Amino acid sequence: MPDASPPLSYREAYARLARIAAELETGEADLDRVLPLLEEARAAYAACRERIEAVREVLAGEWTEGELAADDQEGRAPDPDSPDPDGPDTDSPDADDEPY
Repeated sequence: MPDASPPLSYREAYARLARIAAELETGEADLDRVLPLLEEARAAYAACRERIEAVREVLAGEWTEGELAADDQEGRAPDPDSPDPDGPDTDSPDADDEPY
């Protein structure tokens, strides 16, 4: 029967690795307990590695152009250095305009 538990978060997986390492470092772990600990550590390590790889891919710029365009259309703040596509704002008074 496969394990139906939800995947571990990075923080949970890292905490498991730390706990297992501490238990093994004491040297007091029963030999019968070592194999299950190593199997648990392998699964936690795989979860951490998977999440680190996902972050590396994003940081390396492996997003597709379509994803970047979708981000721009989903409410990203406009670039203040880019020209206003609607032209200058003529409805609001400038600081240089004299009052009427």
